[in-house]
Amino acid sequence: MLDVRRMQVLRAVVTSGSVTAAALNLGYTPSAVSQQVAALEKQAGTALLERFGRGVRPTAAGLLLTEHAAVISRNVAEAETALADLRAGRTGQLSIRYFATAGATLVAPAVARLRAEHPGVRIDLRLDDTEESPASADGGPLTEVRQGRADLAIVVLPRDLPSPGVRLVHLLDDTYRAVLPKGHRLAAKKTLDLSELADEPWVGNEWPAGPCLESVVDACAAAGFSPDFVVESKDHTTAQGFIAAGLGVGLMPTLGLGHRHPGVAVRKVRGPEPVRSIYAAVRETSPAAPALSALIGALRDAAAA
Repeated sequence: MLDVRRMQVLRAVVTSGSVTAAALNLGYTPSAVSQQVAALEKQAGTALLERFGRGVRPTAAGLLLTEHAAVISRNVAEAETALADLRAGRTGQLSIRYFATAGATLVAPAVARLRAEHPGVRIDLRLDDTEESPASADGGPLTEVRQGRADLAIVVLPRDLPSPGVRLVHLLDDTYRAVLPKGHRLAAKKTLDLSELADEPWVGNEWPAGPCLESVVDACAAAGFSPDFVVESKDHTTAQGFIAAGLGVGLMPTLGLGHRHPGVAVRKVRGPEPVRSIYAAVRETSPAAPALSALIGALRDAAAA
């Protein structure tokens, strides 16, 4: 294979017109330049320079390699510029996974700010409502982050549990509220004791089971009962429709109540107040890229707001 450094030496000889001038420009001895050209000629299998007056000029093969050396030099310069832009966060790509109720409140304002601060960064946003345990190795947004298919994921996880290969940045604790049919006997109260819902039929909104449902079930257990789920739903909007129709009551996270059904009443809960913890997850070995750091900062500010 042709030596790229020797091709650049040849280019210096051709553009300067002599070995001596090239050596002066490169900071080499004329002998070293001649050796580099001779070695390149051996690799090429043909003469690259010929005597011309007091200097040298390229043969057809020499001119060909000189032109390619110029292209290589430009490409290397472009690569160095692109790399500098990437390191500075001016270009690149961030792949983000998020769950539905975090989209409008956390992800949208954070990504809008990131685009304003880093307009050259391409952003790949994908909804992923899969719930998984921190140590899970099968599917889900945490696995995407661990395996490098995503740069960041917004996830719900139990507090203080280890997550191998992933660094977790706490964003907020999302409290749950009781959701009742508007004419329900308990709707007149501003705050409910969770135990007051013990004998009610329940509408589930966190299926299949995962950390979100566990937050509800654990809180009910602490209040001395297990909720009787008579209806199962996978989203908060549908669940609110079932509750408005009088099919039961439910607990929903505050982020999931951005759009409230006119037929429901939303009340605070105590004794205890269920909470789900929301995190930004990034790979433990991820470099401190400016764009990724800016995104985490924007997510924290959105959560604080």
